Amino acid sequence: MQYRAPRWLPGGHAQTIWPALFSRQHDGPLPAWTRERWDTPDGDFIDVDFLDDTPAAAPASATCRSRADSSPSGGGGGRPLLVLFHGLEGDRSSHSSVAFASIARARGWGMALPHFRGCSGELNHGPRAYHSGDYEEVGWILQRLRERHGGPLLVAGVSLGGNALMRWAEEAGHSAAQLASAVCSICSPIDLAAAGAAIDRGFNRQVYARRFLRTMIPKALRKLQQHPGLFDGEGLRRATTIYEFDNLFTAPLHGFRNTEDYWTRAAAKPHLHRIRIPALVLNARNDPFVPGDSLPHAAEVGAYVTLWQPGHGGHVGFPAGRLPGHLLTMPEQVCDWLCKQR
Repeated sequence: MQYRAPRWLPGGHAQTIWPALFSRQHDGPLPAWTRERWDTPDGDFIDVDFLDDTPAAAPASATCRSRADSSPSGGGGGRPLLVLFHGLEGDRSSHSSVAFASIARARGWGMALPHFRGCSGELNHGPRAYHSGDYEEVGWILQRLRERHGGPLLVAGVSLGGNALMRWAEEAGHSAAQLASAVCSICSPIDLAAAGAAIDRGFNRQVYARRFLRTMIPKALRKLQQHPGLFDGEGLRRATTIYEFDNLFTAPLHGFRNTEDYWTRAAAKPHLHRIRIPALVLNARNDPFVPGDSLPHAAEVGAYVTLWQPGHGGHVGFPAGRLPGHLLTMPEQVCDWLCKQR
């Protein structure tokens, strides 16, 4: 990845926080969406949003751009469908979701943004939520999109969503190519133990972990109201770290013994060599809670995996340009890479 951080925004924390709060996320009007509710095989539901506005004319100079189909669901023809899996507590309003939607719209692509359970603004019905290794859910979503879309599926996942996506590609092996043309993880905690330890200490704990827990704990307690006795509610109210939250909620609800078991079994890093479709793993080396020394080396991944590890960018930041900066450089380069794998 070709990326140089602007001089006015030095350091991983600044390159994480400023883009999420202040940088320009899109060109033109805010992307518009059409929502569909899908019933899941286990009697629950997820909400999937489809980008429903495309430009009158896409720039001819750009690569891999097509306007063969303008339907909200992205079905038909050879038009690429960008599928984006959001991060922890993310949704279609996340800064990365908006930035990717802006790039997809400029290229005339379709775009689908599946929301993990409980992240679309309405709590899901079942006694489960979502987690970093939710590869079966990812596979089911991609299968449904493949059945309705005739063009290439170009799939990216941000942070937690990227780890889950890579776990799907690892488990699917050669059969992954039947659903997707290429996949990309963006700033994903592919070594969950290292990332979990990093986010739970010092400044990270006070800023990032606290921010996540501010929405995760109330949502989990609403889940407890749905299903009394599902977990230790009093213990969860006292949780101040991601480790504690995962130990009391995420792990037991999703079939893991404890946090250590969850972080070990759900992590994508140990299995990257099993991937059999083009896969891009993008991580900034100054990401505050995905430690640079935990990132994979070329010898640890297979021939299908490309590693991009720029020195700067923060966690899903990569701001560029003059103050206040914009977020379109990274999504543009990711989309360029994905479409070259078609």
